[in-house]
Amino acid sequence: MIIRDAGPQDLPAITAIYAHHVLHGAGTFEEVPPDQAAMAERLAKVQDSGWAWLVAEEEDEGQGIIGFAYYAQFRDRSAFRYTAEDSIYVRDNVRGQGVGKALVAALLARATEAGFRQMFALIGDSDNVGSIGLHLSLGFRQAGVLRAAGLKFGRWVDLVFMQRGIGDADRDVPG
Repeated sequence: MIIRDAGPQDLPAITAIYAHHVLHGAGTFEEVPPDQAAMAERLAKVQDSGWAWLVAEEEDEGQGIIGFAYYAQFRDRSAFRYTAEDSIYVRDNVRGQGVGKALVAALLARATEAGFRQMFALIGDSDNVGSIGLHLSLGFRQAGVLRAAGLKFGRWVDLVFMQRGIGDADRDVPG
């Protein structure tokens, strides 16, 4: 598996992977899959801001893109300038095979290099044991749960907040 920066050529696969998660999972609270043009805008916003959007590409012939992940500043307020939030989606047929873990590990390294001090993961659905377990295995801790934060598929869905210090974390104040 190769982890690399995403490019425009990856947008069809990124769009398809995300659409599957929108239509079949509670990991995202979107209910209508965005089209490729909308995903292109999201990719450009992340990359133009200097943040990382990565893809996992299978080395075997014909597999192509098997997952993607990116981080962005947690919220658009200046006090959050050292706090990133990750987002990760993998093809359904490779879940549980380490693709997500490899992507998040690469994001953590890139966010640390960029000077971020905290990484958050906002995980849709407290039943999402795969994503919660993946983040726990990489040193995240559960910081809280917003109960019934969203309504999807006719049921209330929790939002699990996870957090990990990166780089110098909160040991000092950046200069």
